[in-house]
Amino acid sequence: EVQLQASGGGLVQAGGSLRLSCAASGFAFDGYAIAWFRQAPGKEREGVSCLDTSDGTTWYADPVKGRFTISSDNAENTVYLQMNSLKPDDTAVYYCAAVIATCSVVAGVYDYWGQGTKFTVSS
Repeated sequence: EVQLQASGGGLVQAGGSLRLSCAASGFAFDGYAIAWFRQAPGKEREGVSCLDTSDGTTWYADPVKGRFTISSDNAENTVYLQMNSLKPDDTAVYYCAAVIATCSVVAGVYDYWGQGTKFTVSS
């Protein structure tokens, strides 16, 4: 069974750091695009970052550029999102998603989704 397990949420103060993890099981994500999306209360789900595991290409949404870093540990079949200089606007439920294609900001193209992990950035 294909599963994505997102973890790492919690409560952090503005300016702090947090690392989210997305562990894949049931498939080897080599060749997949693994993306992080987020959805804040009352807002639409938006793409945050993506890693194309086939060539290492990364993409970041403008609001997180320079603060977030996506990486992978192929041996652990896990993708990480290191988040620094966090802001209250980063508060959301974060989801990881996978598709055997190149990165996309369109949530609908992704085949597999994790359950979401929530964190709150306090001011």
